[in-house]
Amino acid sequence: MTNPLLSEWNTPFGIAPFDEISDDDFAPALDTALAEHNAEIDAIASNSASPTFANTVEALEAAGDALDKVLGPFFAMAGADSNPKREDLQRNFSPKLAAHFAEISGNKALFERVAAVWDQRDTLDLSDEQARVLMLTHRGFVRSGAALEGADETRMKEIKGRLAVLGTQFTQNLLADERSWFMPLEEADLEGLPDFVVGAARAAGEEKEAGGPVVTLSRSLIVPFLQFSPRRDLREKAFRAWEARGANGGETDNRAIAAEILSLREERAKLLGYACFADYKLETEMAKTPAAVRKLLMDVWEPAKAQAKADAAKLTEMMQADGVNGDLAPWDWRYYAEKRRAVEHDLDEAALKPYFQLDRMIEASFACATRLFGLQFEPLDVPLYHPDCRAWDVTRDGKHVAVFIGDYFARGSKRSGAWCSAMRSQAKFPQVQTPIVINVCNFAKADPALLSYDDARTLFHEFGHALHQMLSNVTYESVSGTSVARDFVELPSQLYEHWLEVPEVLGEFATHAKTGEPMPREMLDKVLGAATFDMGFQTVEYVASALVDLAFHEGEAAADPMAKQAEVLDALGMPDAIRMRHATPQFAHVFSGDGYSSGYYSYMWSEVMDADAFEAFEEAGSAFDPERARALEQHILSTGGSQDAAELYVAFRGRLPGVEALLKGRGLAA
Repeated sequence: MTNPLLSEWNTPFGIAPFDEISDDDFAPALDTALAEHNAEIDAIASNSASPTFANTVEALEAAGDALDKVLGPFFAMAGADSNPKREDLQRNFSPKLAAHFAEISGNKALFERVAAVWDQRDTLDLSDEQARVLMLTHRGFVRSGAALEGADETRMKEIKGRLAVLGTQFTQNLLADERSWFMPLEEADLEGLPDFVVGAARAAGEEKEAGGPVVTLSRSLIVPFLQFSPRRDLREKAFRAWEARGANGGETDNRAIAAEILSLREERAKLLGYACFADYKLETEMAKTPAAVRKLLMDVWEPAKAQAKADAAKLTEMMQADGVNGDLAPWDWRYYAEKRRAVEHDLDEAALKPYFQLDRMIEASFACATRLFGLQFEPLDVPLYHPDCRAWDVTRDGKHVAVFIGDYFARGSKRSGAWCSAMRSQAKFPQVQTPIVINVCNFAKADPALLSYDDARTLFHEFGHALHQMLSNVTYESVSGTSVARDFVELPSQLYEHWLEVPEVLGEFATHAKTGEPMPREMLDKVLGAATFDMGFQTVEYVASALVDLAFHEGEAAADPMAKQAEVLDALGMPDAIRMRHATPQFAHVFSGDGYSSGYYSYMWSEVMDADAFEAFEEAGSAFDPERARALEQHILSTGGSQDAAELYVAFRGRLPGVEALLKGRGLAA
């Protein structure tokens, strides 16, 4: 039978035919696609014609179509609907793909052709985008080690292969720990929990076939349990299990893996002539240097820590008033913060949550995109990789723009967190292709599905990434959509969160799950008034993670990352009752791949811009100001990585931002 991954897809908009693909198709398809890609690369490298932009750089852009068709669906399924077979495939694919791309980046004949084009760049009459693609291509080869020789070249290939294996292992260990642990609850243990938490616990118990409600390590379940459970003993048990992910000993322990990853990254950077991995990694980002990153983080750290300490004192008083002696613990913070929020803002999460229905929040995110950018969304009835997934045809002025897929519910086969990926990115070369974009979340499944306010922000955040992909309008796929500097990629996503806070958006879409009534104006005002509540806690847990990440990569690799983590937090004066948002053994952003390594700070770097960028709409008098929306699409959302990130932001705003708008937005300004 013909392998569906290697066949022409006669499906709507070229969506992968998930109903025809089996796990057994991936390995042979990958082998065929790799062989085809190798043949394409060999043809470029051995071309007897003089190197030109067309026969070298554009030829590289056009190569690998078969490989993209295999890997797009595979990685979507491996991340969001894994099983033992897919996990085994991923363990096998990682070193194979790392070796494949290391072979390309180390191809001397190919690099010589790219270098020849680079050397004559001033005489080629290239467009701005072509000049950018050439620069990125040449730089990519150099940073990958193409100029290395002999033993150094061999060692670089070994390092890349080993890092690919370790990153996959780190992710799968974390997923295994999250999947295997759950805490059964007796009926009496449900007392004090809101209906939505009880419903989520019962649904999780059904999935685990536990015979009753359970708490799992899914953030969408454990966080509200920590917020609302009056049982301090159960909160502690759940929190300790959450904190121990990746550090339980045995086969799924990630601590030794993290140490080896850090050591290999340092060695890789030094092979390329850099003093440390952070210098290597940050060279291509907006921040440029570790010193610039540290300054930003410390400018925010001190006011955030001061706010967190003041908040801790108030929460301790509340805890002691409950008759609990001793110090405020990490499993106490969310519980007493929720009680404090109810008192100070008269805001009850249980009463609030029915107004944040998943379906209505999806509608809200679409409606804002319609008003800002003229996009329309029509449901698509197509086979997808899981029954929970939904798809939409995205159009503008009647013309197809993209396919958007939403996969919103938590399940044991899905890794934790939320993310956006493109199964196919936008491009016009070698042929026009429209994007297929996926948002993956981990919301608790219930009927109806209700979100916390933070969940709703996550939905808007990931949809901001999706808009960056869907509105991309460049020629070359390598600079399409979110193919931008890591500390710029979060700007569209974090900026889009602001539209959830627009009163008229909540007024229209925050409707009660049972009555259909809109959120009362008084409650709406309280929601918006509490937007910066507990921001000291949220900022401290994030910035601590970013500073530990930076410290891991800024100097010599730590032989014991846990000791290094403790050293950094002690020097910062980390509040005792707050933990890093992502402790080292579960820090997938940093250790599952190189994406956010030495780059976790980028969320805050982008937040400096998003706070300033939304002020541009406020200054224009409307969150839906058409001129500002056009400028946002023209200079940020449509351009991908076709221009320098700083230049793009200045084109939109007229200047680069300072930290003031961020501190103001977080309620941390003096």
